[in-house]
Amino acid sequence: MKTIELASINKYVNDWFIEYYQSRTELFRTLNFDQLFDNNPYLLVVKNNTNAGELVSGLLEAFLSSSEEKLFGDFLEGLALYIAGITCNGHKSTAPGVDLEFSNKDVYYIVSVKSGPSWGNSSQQKKLEQDLKTAVARVKQSNRGTNIQPVVGICYGKAKTSYLRGYLKVVGQNFWYLISENKQLYTDIIEPLGYRAREHNQDFHLEKDNLINRFTLLFMKRFCEDNGAINWIKLVEFNSGNFDLDQFLA
Repeated sequence: MKTIELASINKYVNDWFIEYYQSRTELFRTLNFDQLFDNNPYLLVVKNNTNAGELVSGLLEAFLSSSEEKLFGDFLEGLALYIAGITCNGHKSTAPGVDLEFSNKDVYYIVSVKSGPSWGNSSQQKKLEQDLKTAVARVKQSNRGTNIQPVVGICYGKAKTSYLRGYLKVVGQNFWYLISENKQLYTDIIEPLGYRAREHNQDFHLEKDNLINRFTLLFMKRFCEDNGAINWIKLVEFNSGNFDLDQFLA
């Protein structure tokens, strides 16, 4: 395998971070107040957070966390494909359920890349198993005699390497080694990630704080009494009030 320079990873990370923060900033500018309260209103009542600013901030953090998990998962999967492209001429697969294909030491690897260990339910895992079998059969048709290894590569986690449902499950440090033959790569990528995060965080947090302030003001106008207390009934009515069943039961 070819060696990948840290400078190459730096460039990939920097380009991604620019897009990432642009998308985050754009979200702050376009997020609708009503979207933020599309949550379980009864859970909000049970938590009994009577501070409007903290309530809005908590809901925004939860909203961002769910969307960022997907974005960052896509980043890790994309980084893995980028690295494999340099180290072993890996290429993006066109097969359903498969992300990466590459050869190394007379083995042809068919890889489905997952960002983390909790990547799917049982039906999704069965579907992936079938997708990998189909991809292996396709490669065998055109490359008879080739040693083919289907892999589920998981970008982080400590699970040991194992055979599972007909494929090799490779996790964390082992996965990054599989595509680079560099035992330290899984920690090497931390440096550019941390540097770029610090570089962009100031603007990011300023935009987020501005949004929290705007939404807190709206929340107090719509759901707080004159004395500042939250009117939970108004909040539940806003979230779930939609009575029209009488039209269907007449």
